[in-house]
Amino acid sequence: MLSREESEVMRAVCGMCGGRGCCLVSPAELLGVLPSRKKFSPERLDKILRSLELDDCFELIRSERKGEKMYVITLHPNGAAYPRARQQVRRGIAFRILLSAAGAVVTFLVGLLLKAIFS
Repeated sequence: MLSREESEVMRAVCGMCGGRGCCLVSPAELLGVLPSRKKFSPERLDKILRSLELDDCFELIRSERKGEKMYVITLHPNGAAYPRARQQVRRGIAFRILLSAAGAVVTFLVGLLLKAIFS
């Protein structure tokens, strides 16, 4: 299970790679895609990318192009499956919320029925 920051970075990486499975991106571009409400620093981003690499989400190669730091990111199966896994988590949460609401309605109706029977 990814943390919230890791999930945001993974979402940004998947968006940058598109359907190709690999991309060449600078830290500034990646920071520009990340939500502004979280204050991601280049050092924090590098640390999160390293942890995602250790989780086998993608292969990360650090390089330089014209003096600018660049990342070559190649998605692994775990990383390529991230959008699908995220969708499944959202569906699971929605199902639990609907199940809780249905349980509350049934409990309310049973309470009304019992009140009507014993009154």
